[in-house]
Amino acid sequence: MAFSIDHSLSDLTKLSLLPKPLGHASDMFPFRLSVFPRVHLSHRTSTSRLLSSLGSKVDPNGSVLIETTTPPSPSPDVTGGVQDVYGEDAATEDMPITPWSLSVASGYTLLRDPHHNKGLAFSQRERDAHYLRGLLPPTVISQDLQVKKMMHTLRHYQVPLQRYMAMMDLQETNERLFYKLLIEHVEELLPVVYTPTVGEACQKYGSIFLRPQGLFISLKEKGKILEVLRNWPEKNIQVIVVTDGERILGLGDLGCQASYLIFFGMGIPVGKLSLYTALGGVRPSACLPVTIDVGTNNEKLLNDEFYIGLRQRRATGEEYSELMHEFMTAVKQNYGEKVVIQFEDFANHNAFDLLAKYGTTHLVFNDDIQGTASVVLAGLIGALRFVGGSLANHRFLFLGAGEAGTGIAELIALEISKKCQIPLEEARKNIWLVDSKGLIVSSRKESIQHFKKPWAHDHKPIKELVDAVKAIKPTVLIGTSGVGQTFTQEVVETMAELNEKPIILSLSNPTSQSECTAEQAYTWSKGRAIFASGSPFAPVEYEGKTFVPGQANNAYIFPGFGLGLIMSGTIRVHDDMLLAASEALAEQLKEEHYEKGMIFPPFRNIRKISARIAAKVAAKAYELGLATRLPQPKELEKCAESSMYSPSYHSYR
Repeated sequence: MAFSIDHSLSDLTKLSLLPKPLGHASDMFPFRLSVFPRVHLSHRTSTSRLLSSLGSKVDPNGSVLIETTTPPSPSPDVTGGVQDVYGEDAATEDMPITPWSLSVASGYTLLRDPHHNKGLAFSQRERDAHYLRGLLPPTVISQDLQVKKMMHTLRHYQVPLQRYMAMMDLQETNERLFYKLLIEHVEELLPVVYTPTVGEACQKYGSIFLRPQGLFISLKEKGKILEVLRNWPEKNIQVIVVTDGERILGLGDLGCQASYLIFFGMGIPVGKLSLYTALGGVRPSACLPVTIDVGTNNEKLLNDEFYIGLRQRRATGEEYSELMHEFMTAVKQNYGEKVVIQFEDFANHNAFDLLAKYGTTHLVFNDDIQGTASVVLAGLIGALRFVGGSLANHRFLFLGAGEAGTGIAELIALEISKKCQIPLEEARKNIWLVDSKGLIVSSRKESIQHFKKPWAHDHKPIKELVDAVKAIKPTVLIGTSGVGQTFTQEVVETMAELNEKPIILSLSNPTSQSECTAEQAYTWSKGRAIFASGSPFAPVEYEGKTFVPGQANNAYIFPGFGLGLIMSGTIRVHDDMLLAASEALAEQLKEEHYEKGMIFPPFRNIRKISARIAAKVAAKAYELGLATRLPQPKELEKCAESSMYSPSYHSYR
């Protein structure tokens, strides 16, 4: 059993184990006590109870003496060095030992605690109070200078994956500096820690895996998932991002290797949660990344001696469903019903089923289906400024009918239905989808998956995309196929012949899977296309004019959306909240952005954008009666801004 606790000075100032407190009462004291073997304690456990559970005595003055019979008695050290108190040095290789460790957040331990480490920013007073003299060079520098120095270092790396690795290392050594760096240089660093660099990191993660971050739940933990959740040291969890790694970006089944990778040790879940903190202001300690490992069908990984997941074919059917149900039940039991559970990169057949099954019992959100839909809808609302009319006046053609494609299509139809006050079935009639077998039409209805059926309209079968464009005559072409270069020159030129300003969204990630590049879209349309993509593209010069392609990045939506759910204590996600988030994002476009052909605002103001989205989502939750945090704040946007996590260093006593 185990315990690992963090306390402020108010709980532990009197322990003789701690340095003498200095400074003002408002300063914080970084304290971490961990002893192994551990005993699980709730966050309510008092220090005195903790110490007494270890056989400790607390005298009237607050001093403590650890008296436990678990470690062996000290023996004389014949070398004259430190005594081998726990018998580790004397033990032979085949003898088991007890890994006892008692550490206070000071000295060498403090420098290796990413939550409290400040590096050279420790003041002279702090160095004296926390036994850091001699463990650091004598110079004291500010956090701002640390940011400047780190950016200087990152810009010297020529390979994006090197920058990713450097950021990963920083996050594991100095958490606050990592987030300050990402917040202040978000436009430059987001492509490093997210799309598109994350795609390469996912593919190579098994070989760069350093230490685990987050929870790994495999079939071996079946029946013990609640116990696994309780092993996580943080108890006040507000957001969980969970994946099974079956559909990572456009890269397919990367198994456990991909699932725990995207960002700094656990990939997709860790990356998304890092953005919840940097862009949405959710505390890092309130975020929990989870990988569900049910095996992989990727033969290359199964035969790779360095693969770090379960070496078996993917579990399906009842075995898979039972594991996921145990996980969802355990989450609600351990953290309550107001914890946000974000499904990430599940394959189509599981993604829709999980969202439908748990949408009425848990606070669940699928970023691939709902987050993508919300950000694309915001871009389309912004694009109306260029082409005029309303969404109901346009005809949409999708290449790709999976989670993203059908999710976007459904949210567009819902927006049209609400704005025009027409039935949802009527709003769907101007939205057409093409999958790998061609245009989805009513004659195919019996053979297609259930989530495609609403889009099977009356029309003769068409196999090729360019023929579908000529027949349907769309004003908006959206790519979610995951197959690169499918918006050919003929396709784009046909769109330009049909429309004065064709809207072309090439959304597949990573960059190599994009349906076309920004340069191709602008060149083949003779500079008339309204273009956005899933991965970032550089500005394009065409006939003396500079076009700035938009990026339909989910990071615009999910951090602020999650913050809105948390700050209002929402218990269920409703489609109207997604519409509110889309409208809030579109409202952030200014005249200067339209002049550059942009349909999304720049990322440099993302925290203010997230606060605005959070306020709109929270307001809708209160309106729908789904918010539990009462009374409702009068100024929700200010409430969102004030609740955001700040990465600035604390002053330590």
